Amino acid sequence: MPFASTSLGAEQPLLNSELLGYGRDPLAPIKDAVTADGDVVVPLDAEAFGFWLKAAFGDPTTTGAEAPYSHEFQSGSWTLPSMSIETVMPEVPRYAMYSGCVLDQITWQMQHSGLLTATARLVAQGETVGTITGAGTPAALELKRFGHFNGAITRNGSALGNVVSAEITYANNLDRIETIRSDGRIDGADPSIAALTGRIEVRFADQTLVTQAINGEACEMEFAYVLPSGESFTFTVHAVYLPRPRIEISGPQGVQASFDWQAARDSTIGRMCTATLVNDVETY
Repeated sequence: MPFASTSLGAEQPLLNSELLGYGRDPLAPIKDAVTADGDVVVPLDAEAFGFWLKAAFGDPTTTGAEAPYSHEFQSGSWTLPSMSIETVMPEVPRYAMYSGCVLDQITWQMQHSGLLTATARLVAQGETVGTITGAGTPAALELKRFGHFNGAITRNGSALGNVVSAEITYANNLDRIETIRSDGRIDGADPSIAALTGRIEVRFADQTLVTQAINGEACEMEFAYVLPSGESFTFTVHAVYLPRPRIEISGPQGVQASFDWQAARDSTIGRMCTATLVNDVETY
């Protein structure tokens, strides 16, 4: 799997002894519960990103008799996949297997330039460290990476102009099942009410978004990336609500407005968002 960095790991803090009567030197500390979680920074690409979308939304609906295939991921699923992720440092050697990984949150930004990456926050049950791999020899994925210049934003089907940057965050808001166990691990993590939020920074050129915010109306926003070879990733938020922003004139530069938007379930479509990935992968 392509990735830029990861903080996925397990830790077990120590609890200081509170007992008195043994002099000024403290007694030995006690081990606390094990916590296994962390972030993985991954590129937005045409193939591997589908595995992270599956972790966020569950199994997709795949259409197409032959390549290209269209994989549609929908929000609102009660069943999220549990993954095993192995991080490898072969020179040590250290092979750390994290079992029971569930995706808690995924976020990425759209901007004018720079590298396009997403951050996936994971909650795991535990860590098992060995000197040989437990994953075998997986097949390599073909990397077809999206860039910021491949991106576009539309509002109700029309191109949304004057956007300086955008941020999208989807959270499953996992509830850790912290039962009493002899190994100090959690039993798992259950998804609760999902949240889809973000922020768009726009050059203040018209009143369209401000009028929508004042009227309390919802709009559909689509964040899309398309490669010249035909692969695409489209993230559609069906009901976006905008807050009324503060319009500040801070100097001789152009005026910009920030909207910290929130998404909700669309009563007509029956869900909050849809992510569609078109590529040559037959199934996830």
